[in-house]
Amino acid sequence: MSTLSDNLLVFAILGYLIAMMLHASEYSLAGKRRTAAAPAEERVLVGAGGPPVAVQPDAGSPADAPDESDTAGPAGPDLGTRLGGWAVYATGLAVLLHLGTVVTRGLAAERMPWGNMYEFVLAVTLVGGAAWLAVIVRLPKLRLLGLPLTVVQILLLGFAGLVLYTQITPLVPALQSYWFVIHVTSVVTASGLLLVGFVPAAMFLVRDGYDKGRVRFPYTLGARLPKAEALERLTFGLHAFAFPLFTFGVAAGAVWAEAAWGRYWGWDPKETWAFISWVVYAGYLHARSTPSVNRRVVMWIAVLGFLTMLMNLFGVNFFFTGLHSYAGVE
Repeated sequence: MSTLSDNLLVFAILGYLIAMMLHASEYSLAGKRRTAAAPAEERVLVGAGGPPVAVQPDAGSPADAPDESDTAGPAGPDLGTRLGGWAVYATGLAVLLHLGTVVTRGLAAERMPWGNMYEFVLAVTLVGGAAWLAVIVRLPKLRLLGLPLTVVQILLLGFAGLVLYTQITPLVPALQSYWFVIHVTSVVTASGLLLVGFVPAAMFLVRDGYDKGRVRFPYTLGARLPKAEALERLTFGLHAFAFPLFTFGVAAGAVWAEAAWGRYWGWDPKETWAFISWVVYAGYLHARSTPSVNRRVVMWIAVLGFLTMLMNLFGVNFFFTGLHSYAGVE
């Protein structure tokens, strides 16, 4: 089962890669439009005292010439729409392979498959992929966000497979508790949703800069992104749903810490960074509900929140030692 899980991870990454390329193709075609040639106006001859006579233009007249803007041919919006649809199907296939990776890893380990940093990243990105599919079913007009989303998925899964991978080992005694399922499941779910929420927040900054006339990279990419208002609403919806889950996860961790170590809070590096992330995301929701706060500032807070999550996931495990040092990597 462990070997099958490893192989499925490779296929899942390939699935996300295919989806990314299809989304990139859709993005490159999104600005092209096919314009049907305007019907030629009929010339009317009015005879002296006779009824008007309609005269069709000559075959070689300029009115019958093809419109020069109709140059997209088959690579117009029809093809772009099809590529976008195929990208969604490819993402769905990748998520299924991703699910198989996590499930077979859990079967091989005979436990919930998030006992180390490699497994945690697999689980978080799985939630992110599934959440994105749910978003795209509900809001198909935001499909172009699949391009940055699949890029993030590929980077995280590639890093997990190349750097974080570790052989299956039994859980350390501190993790052998029912709180392992409650605490980690809630944090994994919230982290996956916040991962998806990071994408529209970052793309909002690009689109908003483009709308304000900024012409340098990356703002030039904003021309074909969804409207800034739609990106802002999606960002808020995902964060509003994920924040209570994350809050519950932190609280459950504190209860578990009291049962395992005799104290609710000890300012362990991971506890500290979880608290920092919680404060930043609480600040985002507060700023978003305050009309006087500029929306760009609000989105920057959301981006900062995800960066603190990455620090908590990777930085703490690589650069600090504490009671939560279960990364499984040296």
